[in-house]
Amino acid sequence: MWLKMLDRLVNRVTMYRLILYYLVGLLIAAIVLSASGVMHLSAINIAISAVILVAANYLINKLLASIFNAPINPESSIITGLILALIIPPDPTGTGLLFLLAASGLAMGSKYLLSYKNKHIFNPAAVAVFLTAFGPHQTASWWVATAPMMPFVLIGGLMLIRKLSRGAMFTTYLAATTVTTAAFSLYLGSHLGTDLKNMLLNSAVLFLGFVMLTEPYSSPDGKSKSFIYAAIVGVVLAPQFHIGHIYSTPEAALLIGNIFAFIVSSKVKLFPVLVKKRLIAKDIAEFVYAPEKPLKYLPGQYMEFTLPHTKTDSRGSRRYFTLASSPTEPDLSVGVRFYKEGSSYKEAMADSERGDTIVAAQLSGDFTLPRDPKRKLVFIAGGIGITPFRSMLKYLIDKHEARNIVLFYAVSSVEYIAYRDVLDKAAAVLNVRIYYVISSKAASGGLKNVINSRLNAHTIAHLVPDLNERMVYVSGPPNLIEDLRGSFEKIGLSHANIKVDFFSGYA
Repeated sequence: MWLKMLDRLVNRVTMYRLILYYLVGLLIAAIVLSASGVMHLSAINIAISAVILVAANYLINKLLASIFNAPINPESSIITGLILALIIPPDPTGTGLLFLLAASGLAMGSKYLLSYKNKHIFNPAAVAVFLTAFGPHQTASWWVATAPMMPFVLIGGLMLIRKLSRGAMFTTYLAATTVTTAAFSLYLGSHLGTDLKNMLLNSAVLFLGFVMLTEPYSSPDGKSKSFIYAAIVGVVLAPQFHIGHIYSTPEAALLIGNIFAFIVSSKVKLFPVLVKKRLIAKDIAEFVYAPEKPLKYLPGQYMEFTLPHTKTDSRGSRRYFTLASSPTEPDLSVGVRFYKEGSSYKEAMADSERGDTIVAAQLSGDFTLPRDPKRKLVFIAGGIGITPFRSMLKYLIDKHEARNIVLFYAVSSVEYIAYRDVLDKAAAVLNVRIYYVISSKAASGGLKNVINSRLNAHTIAHLVPDLNERMVYVSGPPNLIEDLRGSFEKIGLSHANIKVDFFSGYA
């Protein structure tokens, strides 16, 4: 119950805005702790330094964006400024002020100078503190990583990785640095308990893992790559890790991980133009974009779409959308659900006109078809979660590749069914068995195989007797996924045979 309440809360904001709120919350906590004497820092200096860093990062980013003719994403620069405010000593006077400005310039400069195809390679804050360490006066102290701040870092950080669905990645990272720290401790003959306590309570491990390790732009796509990336950073982060006389630092560990991520990740960033938009179901519209060059991707993958607009609300200017189009089609299309009290992003998207440009980057996702064409499949879609299956089915139709597929499509009523044309063709051409699970008792609209109830594992198992032999794909709202996961486990379906992809109406 508590997890569902938490999910409803965090799903009302985008992940970037949640990160921003988290960082602001940490700064407020630090100011209060310092003002009350719990932390030995100046509350006023923390506040002034944070304002300087946020303003400097914002203005420098805006200047560089105009020089490089790049779209501006104010959230990104503000987040970087807040991160720097939590790891750089809060000293807004004399050489301290110069240090803050230098760190801001290096962070924002790295986004444009250390980039490939308009995509930055390194975490900007990590670059800044790594390079400033070579200066004559100050270095990053990572003051946020102290015992009084740990409860705030931990509580907000757990909310963040749940929102990002990066729990397994974070766990891999934490396990890697814990094991490496313990191994060094035993090898060097130091006190194991003390070393592990310091690692968790007086080091950058948690903050780095929650906030900087998970940054989408400088971390790899795909689960297996993400786990390797997390393990690399975790190993190098261990306090005793060194090469010769050079010991690792948190920022150096992350930058090494960023290099790995750059090597193995997609390096796509496009500026596609809107060519068509149309209503495909009640409150659901399809947006079709023409990319400046063909994009190679797998059916079911997603991209981040950035749409700068005025009066941006708390849900920000970026969204992740699964590509509803197939790689066999020249254009890129996404299906978008609209709500009565929609975000400023979706309002701007609805108001966009033919010829308008959007930024598409970070091609990612492993919610894709298995390589073995003989593998039997079950597709389960809830609402707008039909989009990856539209991509897969259209691809199979165009490739004349029939697979053994049963599709369950859950909607509240017939009028919410999207991509009916592709579904009908998949049933006719590929012999895909489709069940429409409609919770209302309204007319079926001539559909075959209609189930008037809520979707559950027992119904699916009854209609698909060989369910245990199939790979099950579930795409839809988080509550649908969690409910089905639990009920599938109860009927004995192997966790390894379930792949999930969730869609939040607010994010």
